[in-house]
Amino acid sequence: MGARRPHAGEEQTVIGRISREPGTVTDLTIESCRHLDQHDGPSVAFEIGLSQAITSENGQQSRIAARRLPHMKVRFNTEPGTALVAAGFYHGWLVVGTAFLVALFGWGLGFYGPGIYLVALQERHGWSTAAISSAITAYYLCGATLVFFAGSIFERFGVRRVVGTGAVAMACAVELLALVTDPWQIYAAFAVMSLGWAAMSGAAVNIIVAPWFDKRRGLAISLALNGASAGGVIVAPLLILLIGRFDLAPALSYAAGAMLVILLPTVSLVLRSKRTGECDHADIGPSPAQRPASVPMAQQPAWQLSTVLRNANFQTICISFALGLTTQVGLLTHQVAYLSPLMGTAAAGWAVSMTACSAVAGRIATGFFIDKVDCRAAACGNFCVQIAGIGLLASNASAAMLYLGCVLFGLGVGNVVSLPGLIVQREFHKQHFSRVISLIAAINQFTFAFGPGLVGYLQRAEGSYTVALVACLVVQATAAIIVVAPVFGRIARRPAG
Repeated sequence: MGARRPHAGEEQTVIGRISREPGTVTDLTIESCRHLDQHDGPSVAFEIGLSQAITSENGQQSRIAARRLPHMKVRFNTEPGTALVAAGFYHGWLVVGTAFLVALFGWGLGFYGPGIYLVALQERHGWSTAAISSAITAYYLCGATLVFFAGSIFERFGVRRVVGTGAVAMACAVELLALVTDPWQIYAAFAVMSLGWAAMSGAAVNIIVAPWFDKRRGLAISLALNGASAGGVIVAPLLILLIGRFDLAPALSYAAGAMLVILLPTVSLVLRSKRTGECDHADIGPSPAQRPASVPMAQQPAWQLSTVLRNANFQTICISFALGLTTQVGLLTHQVAYLSPLMGTAAAGWAVSMTACSAVAGRIATGFFIDKVDCRAAACGNFCVQIAGIGLLASNASAAMLYLGCVLFGLGVGNVVSLPGLIVQREFHKQHFSRVISLIAAINQFTFAFGPGLVGYLQRAEGSYTVALVACLVVQATAAIIVVAPVFGRIARRPAG
C-alpha cells in the first residue's frame, strides 16, 4: 500500500539536515503545517526548532507557531556535507560575464594591440620595425615573468584588487605609448603594460572563474575566455578605426577610458569571494572528477615548486601546450603574409575573420561536453583538428581549401588556451590550482614569444612558407602525442579483467 497522504490541517514533521559548516545549525526539527485556505489556497508554514505549544480548534496540542509562506517552493539537499542552495540566479555566472570583459580588454589591448601599436608608431615616428618588435618581445617575456607570480599575488591580495590594479596599469601603458618620443620609451610603456597583462591574461581568467564552478567549470571558463577571441574581433578593429579617424593619441585615450569606465565598476561590484554554501546547482552532491578536493585539508601536501616541476602530469601539460601555443602564435602572426599572395589581401582578411569566429565557435562547442570527457583526450583531438587545418593550408590546393584550413585551425585556437586549466583542475589539488596554472601560463608565454620569429626564420631560409607550415604540423603532432600519453599510461596500468 502507498504511503498515507496527510489530511488538511494535519501536522507534519520533517527532519532536515543542514551542512555541518561553521556557523550553521544542524539536526533541528523543521516543522510544517499544510492548510487549505478558503481564499488564498494551499500554503505551507515552516518552523526550525521548537516553539511554545498552542491548542488547535479541535483541542489537540500543537507546537506549530510558524510564519505562513504562501506558494513557497522549498528545495532540500539531502547530500551530507553539502550546503543548501537558495533558489535564484547564481552569482558565479556574473563572475563569468565579468571575466569575459577582463579577457576582452586584456587581450584586445594587450595581445592584439601590440601589432597595431607597431604600425601606428612606425607611421608617426618613422622608427624601424626591428626597434619596436624587440620591445614587444621584451614585453611578452616580462609579462611571462609576472604571470609566474600571478597565483600567489591573487591569493594574497584578492581578485578584485589585482584585476582593478591591472586594468589601471593597462590603461596607463596605452596612454604612455601615445606620448613616447624616443624608442627606449617604448620599453618603459610595455613594462607597465606587462603588469596589466599579468592581471588580465588567460591565467587570470582561470583564477577568477575556477573557484565558482566544479562540474561545469569547462563551460564557464570556455565562455569567459571567449572574451579573448572577442578582443580580436571587436577591440582590435575598433582601435584601427579610431586611430585612422582621430590619430594615435586620441584613439588610445578613448580605448583606455572606455576600458576603465566599463571594467572598474563591474569588477568592484561583481568580483568577490565565494560565500559559504554558495554553489552552482550542478555542483550539489559529490564530484567524482575532483579527486583531490575530497582529501581533508590537513592531509593535502604543501606547495613545493620542485615537486610540481618533477610531476609527470605537469610536464606533459606544460610541454604539449607550450609547443601548441608556439605554433599557434607563429601561424596567426604570419597568416596574412602567407595568404595575401595566394588569394589577395581582401580574401586574406576574410580568412582571418573566419579563423577568429571559428575560435569562438570551437570554444563554445567544446564547453558543452568537456566536463563529461577526458580533457587530455579532448586536447589530443583538438591538436589533430588543427593538424588537419595546417595540412590544408600547406597543400594550397584551392581558395576553398585555404578557407577550410583556416576554419579547422581556428576551431582549436581558443581551446589551446582554456584546456590547460581544465586538466590542472582534475589532476592537481584544488588549493594549488592558481599557482600551477600561473606557472604553466608563464612557461607557455616564454615559448610562444619566439613563435613568430621561428616561423619568419624558416620562411626567409627557404623563400616560402611551405617548410614552416610542415614544421608547425610536426610540432602540433608532437604536442598531441605528449598530452595524451598519460591516458595510455593509465590504460596500460589498469588490471586485466
